[in-house]
Amino acid sequence: MAERKKIEIPEDVKKVESVGEEAEFPFDISPMYEGERIRKNEMYVELGGTEQPGFELVLALPEEEVEDMKVTIVGPDLEEMEEGKAYPYAMIYYVAGSQVETDLEPVIERRNHDFQNYLEGYMHLNQRYDIWIRIGKGAVKKGLKSLTQIAKATMMLFKNELPFIEKIEALYITDSALVEKVLNEVAMSIYEERDARVEALHDEDVDEFYSCTLCQSFAPTNVCIVSPDRPSLCGAISWFDGRAAARVDPEGPNRAVPKGELVDDIGGEYSGVNEFAKEESGGEYERVKLHSFFEYPHTSCGCFEVIGFYMPEVDGIGWVHRGYAEPAPNGLPFSTMAGQTGGGKQIAGFLGVGISYFRSKKFIQADGGWYRVVWMPKDLKDRVSKYIPEDVRDKIATEEDATTIDELKEFLKKVSHPVVTGVVRPVDGKKITEGWVEEEEVVEEEVAEEAAEAAPAVQAAQPMQPMQPFTMPTQMQFPLQLPQLPQQPAAGGVRLIIKDAKIYIDKIVIKKPEEKKKGGK
Repeated sequence: MAERKKIEIPEDVKKVESVGEEAEFPFDISPMYEGERIRKNEMYVELGGTEQPGFELVLALPEEEVEDMKVTIVGPDLEEMEEGKAYPYAMIYYVAGSQVETDLEPVIERRNHDFQNYLEGYMHLNQRYDIWIRIGKGAVKKGLKSLTQIAKATMMLFKNELPFIEKIEALYITDSALVEKVLNEVAMSIYEERDARVEALHDEDVDEFYSCTLCQSFAPTNVCIVSPDRPSLCGAISWFDGRAAARVDPEGPNRAVPKGELVDDIGGEYSGVNEFAKEESGGEYERVKLHSFFEYPHTSCGCFEVIGFYMPEVDGIGWVHRGYAEPAPNGLPFSTMAGQTGGGKQIAGFLGVGISYFRSKKFIQADGGWYRVVWMPKDLKDRVSKYIPEDVRDKIATEEDATTIDELKEFLKKVSHPVVTGVVRPVDGKKITEGWVEEEEVVEEEVAEEAAEAAPAVQAAQPMQPMQPFTMPTQMQFPLQLPQLPQQPAAGGVRLIIKDAKIYIDKIVIKKPEEKKKGGK
């Protein structure tokens, strides 16, 4: 286990300390501010996010090592920051109490998202090493001068809402070098340690799962179901974390969810989960399959670490994480896909997950698991490489191999990826895709010059045949069968050849050509 101790602060960096509770705050504190968005033109500064490193971490320490309600700011404070700029940001909390143990660290840590969104003019998104904070201009105008005020308000909420926390101390860092150092040398090893705990435990080994509804302020119908084989979408809550949270706060956002009857062992569908999801989503959806990408997939909130996206052109699934700013082969960047994937909905063709889900032996097993994956950014693939089956690891493309659909097709053909010939699902040996249809050879018939010259005359002599009425079926069946239309003689000289294309038809309207009115009008 990684050692829990206070972070050493170099002597040559600027720091400010403050001890004791704040008498009053220059901003309101209320759950009514949950879900408040601060747009770019409204923000004073941005902390962490897409431009700067940022993370949050909770460390459980012995009581004698925690100085209650003390705040230390290392690096530039709010008053020293330039309006409109982005800065690195680390929020570290030391907590102590007779009931506080290391199992509760990620639970307390995730509540930072909850409590900080109670603060007027302060927006907190994401978790762990992906935090994205914006402070609004309005809050600064009302008197917000220091991050100390943010820290003390947050610690007050922690102690009020989670009474098992008897002492709490905060260390906020905006010094770039120190943020990077603590993230890489301390935080990442602790995150990794937490994730590794659940690898030996599986869904079938337990009688209940756990919920997480922290993101409902931003995604009202989202109900995150945390099982041993499927961690939370944000990656911050494992099954063990959910269990610890439910024990100390049974009415909180992490509650026990009875599994009920097993409905689909491959898709990961349980009657108890369906009942819970229906109730907590207000009836928005009634079925959830924990390990399915296409059929009744888990909802996506907005704090997910990775988005999965289906590419019908190759019949494969790609994955892209927040840290990858370029467009994926489907032409869309993470931010655009996040906008249409989040909100607590079940979206066909898109799925939000936590990075630690890639560790799972049940990773989208209903759809072929890793054998259906065709593309990932190199950084993401390297992070989870050891969990990818060896026989398909080198067949999954990165941006170094393909950045467009055409390039991806060529790569997948070259390496003989399973999607090319048809994916066999490892969990039951069933072939679930047929592979790519080979291009049919286009045979070009030579047309005699005389026939081409005669075609206009023949066409003029051909009487116009009435069009047959055609009604689109209410249920589309593929391949789509269009009605047989009257054949006209070839006009010659023009050929239209369409290769490698998929055509999707929403509506077909066929009308008879109107006869010209008298007088040529």
